[in-house]
Parts: sequence; C-alpha cells; structure tokens
Amino acid sequence: MFIGRDRELETLNKLYEKGNFQFPVIYGRRRVGKTALINEFVKNKGTIFFTGLETNAAQNLDNFSRAIFDYVNGFGPAPVFRNFQEALEYVFVMAEERRVILVIDEYPYAAKSYKGFASVLQVLIDRYKDKSKLFLILCGSSISFMEEQVLGYKSPLYGRRTAQLKINPFDFFESSKYFKKFSPFDMALVYGMVGGTPQYLLQIDDRLSVEENIKNTFLNVASYLFEEPNNLLKQEVREVAVYNAIIGAIAAGSSKLSEISGKVGEETSACSIFLKNLISLGIIKKETPITETSSKKTIYSIADNMFRFWHRFIPPNISVIQNDMIEVAYKNIAEQLPVYMGAVFEEICKQYLWKLNREGKTAFAFMDLGRWWGSDPVEKREAEIDILAVAGKECAIFCECKWTNEDIDLSVLETLLGRSRLFPHTKKYYYLFAKTGFTAGCTKRADELGNVALVPYKNFFAD
Repeated sequence: MFIGRDRELETLNKLYEKGNFQFPVIYGRRRVGKTALINEFVKNKGTIFFTGLETNAAQNLDNFSRAIFDYVNGFGPAPVFRNFQEALEYVFVMAEERRVILVIDEYPYAAKSYKGFASVLQVLIDRYKDKSKLFLILCGSSISFMEEQVLGYKSPLYGRRTAQLKINPFDFFESSKYFKKFSPFDMALVYGMVGGTPQYLLQIDDRLSVEENIKNTFLNVASYLFEEPNNLLKQEVREVAVYNAIIGAIAAGSSKLSEISGKVGEETSACSIFLKNLISLGIIKKETPITETSSKKTIYSIADNMFRFWHRFIPPNISVIQNDMIEVAYKNIAEQLPVYMGAVFEEICKQYLWKLNREGKTAFAFMDLGRWWGSDPVEKREAEIDILAVAGKECAIFCECKWTNEDIDLSVLETLLGRSRLFPHTKKYYYLFAKTGFTAGCTKRADELGNVALVPYKNFFAD
C-alpha cells in the first residue's frame, strides 16, 4: 500500500519526462519511505536497481553487475566488469540509446566500500550528460553523508545534481490517510504514539482499539517497535548507551543543555555534539522562542513521536513489561496519556495552521511560527504562548491549545489576550484550539472581539 508523496512523485515524473540526463538526489532518515517512493516512481520504467551493502567493494561490484545483468538480459549478453568505472560507464553509454533509470540505493555504503565512487561518477557525468538519457538516482539514509559527500561543495558531485529531495516523515494529516477505521481522537493518539514515519505507521492495526495497539506494539517484548529505538541507534551511532541516556533525560523533562548534561553525567561540550547528531537523525529538535535568537534560551525536545512515547513510557515500566504484567503497564500509561498528548496536540495545531496558511485561510500570510516563552514584566513571572505566528513586525497570531475533555473557558482566552500585550504588533489575531469545545462565556467574548477563532479539534477534518 503506497500512500502520499504526491509532490515528490510529481517532481520525479516531470524530470523523467524531459528525456535528458537527470540526477536527483533522494535522502532522509531510515524507515521514512525513500525506497518505497522510488519503487512507486520506477513502476513500468526501465530500471537498474542497485542497493549498496555494508560490505567490501568486490561484493558491491558483484551485486551491481548482477543488477545490470538483470536489466540487459533481454537486450543481449551481460558483460563482466572489472571495476565500478567500467560498470558505470557501460550504463551511461547504454543510456545514449534509450531512457534508463539507474537507482543506487544506500549510496553511502557503496561509496564507503569504494572510495573513488564519487570521483568516477563526476567524470562520467561530465563526459556524458549532454548525450546520455540516463536518469541517475542516488539515495541514502545517512543524512550527514548525503549532505556533505553528495550535496556539499567539497564533494566531487557538487553542482551536478538536477534536483534534491529530502524525505521527511508524514505530518498528522498525511498519516491519517493510513487508517480508515480510527476515530479522529484515536488518530491523534496514534500520531502521538508513532508519529509520521511510514514503517512505524504500518505496525498499527486500525481494526483494533488504541489500547490493543499499545499492548501489541509497545508492551510486547517480541514486537518490532519494542526494540526499534535501540536497533535504529545501533545502525547510526556508536555510543548507544549515552544517546539513550540523553533521549531519556529529555523525555523525563530536562530541556536545557546544562540540565541534560548534568542528568547523563557528560560534559556540556560532549553532550552538545551528541545532541547535534540526534538532531541530524531527526530524533531531537532544538528551539528558541520564535521572536528571539539568543542561544541562552535554547531548549531541546524529542521530535520523533515514537522515540518520545517509548522513552516516556517503556523504561519506567520495563520491569512489569518483562514480567508479563501488561495490564499494569497499560494502566500506568493510560493515566499519563492526557498530559503526554498536550505537546502532541500543539504540534498537530501547528500543522493545521500551516495548512490554513497554504490555503489562504488565515487573516494574513505568516512567514514563520513556533513557541514563545519568556518573562512577563507585568505579572512578574515566566509566561508561555503555545503557538505564535508572525509576518514581520506588524501582524501576529497568538494561539493556545488544550487537549482536555473539558470545554475551554473564558479565563484561557483572557490569559492569551494578556500575554499578547507583551508584543508590539499592531494587528493581532487569536486562535483557541480545543479537544472538545468552548464555554458560552468564552464564545461570547470571542464574538465581541471579532479577531478570535475558536476551533474545536473536529474542525480539523471539516474538509
């Protein structure tokens, strides 16, 4: 079942239809669906598909030669290649006569096994790009390698790509397309559990309840997701224990560098490097208040919902899980889910606002949005705004998000109005996002003001 990626497929198909040499680079974290996208694109097209392995050059050359053989078998005898340059040049020359797609998946493995891979490609691209109809795709899961060794200006391949596609996890609305039987509330919980990574979404069964899915996936020691955080880190980093400790510290509430380093017992300089690596993997994100750039206010949070859910709930319950006390573990999780879902709902609301912005349905076209936190000199205490969207210094949207079964009352709106006075924007608009709805007093005040939108969660699916 292939879902989504319409924009990426459109981009690839437009390049393909041009008929000349093309060189798109596709990259993104593991499990995000890069290979599935490529397989969908190459359907019914002449394709040589080679996947690099974490092995030596001889084995990769043998596999590459077999991939070429599988393609040319219908056109004549397959050659035997002595090296990668011969194999690659054979494909470039063959593509002078007909459109050929060459996919090199997991390119970093192939390039590491044969150090001259990029240089050979550079020479052949420069030699044949004006006469070859080759459609060359390099794909990789190591984001740092692809950005530095393929897209970076120090790479032999720099400036030769014709497109680059960074494949990210689906947002909430794209993720929802995977499921037909979940209610909107269940879908929010599922997104909070596994996020938008396709491989994780495939572990969820919408024929079962959310409770059953939690028990089957996170509380089952034999399940794919139970070991996934450790397995993924083992593929990407060496000091897995330290990385796990850092993620665990953030999941437990540490957000500043000093807090995290103190919690895990690492120097801040070393911890900063670990955090940078986790950010490149898409597991951690760092934020500053949207209107500021001071690094002193930088905080860290878990960007990947599956990692966030796992580290929030599995380690504290690991003993009861391993002793097959699944009901006890689930009860512990269920009691904390409403609080856990607060940050998830904020992220969903951000995506909804961007959706409205793209569709031209906001009061103004904002350029950026994010969280804000800082000092309130009037109240003489720290204050937060869940979402602040801005367009220059004139227009701003202030938002509050509440994932609670109770209707939002007037006090929430009044608090948001008060905090907005900390900002100099002349045109201010307000959104209150609620899991359920709003009290009569809140609704009346919003109507009086005229610049307040009250949005219950069910409206997210109105289209």
